[in-house]
Amino acid sequence: MAHLPRDGYRTVPPRAGPPGRRSPLGARTPTSPASSARATAGRPAAFENLTAALERGGATWADVFKLTDYIVDTAHLPTVRAVRDEFIDTDRPPTSTLVRVAGLFRDDLLIEIEAVAAV
Repeated sequence: MAHLPRDGYRTVPPRAGPPGRRSPLGARTPTSPASSARATAGRPAAFENLTAALERGGATWADVFKLTDYIVDTAHLPTVRAVRDEFIDTDRPPTSTLVRVAGLFRDDLLIEIEAVAAV
């Protein structure tokens, strides 16, 4: 099992197993959750982190069928949704769940996003 560094998921561990290998559950490829403490021009880094995780797993945003957002402050929700819409197919969006949380594993984190993709 790969362990993620304690740097806010700035790096993504290599994919386990050979490319194209299916999990016992079929073609589901869960990504490591991506967290974001910073925003660059209103873009939470979590989406860029997830893009990298998807690519390492041989997937793209078009393969994502489930998103779960954990957000500390719902005042940021309009920005999160606007940025998310730049990555997903808004005509056929993945099933999504939003969970407001009291905090994440680090106090400076604002959002954590989990994506599940079929490859």
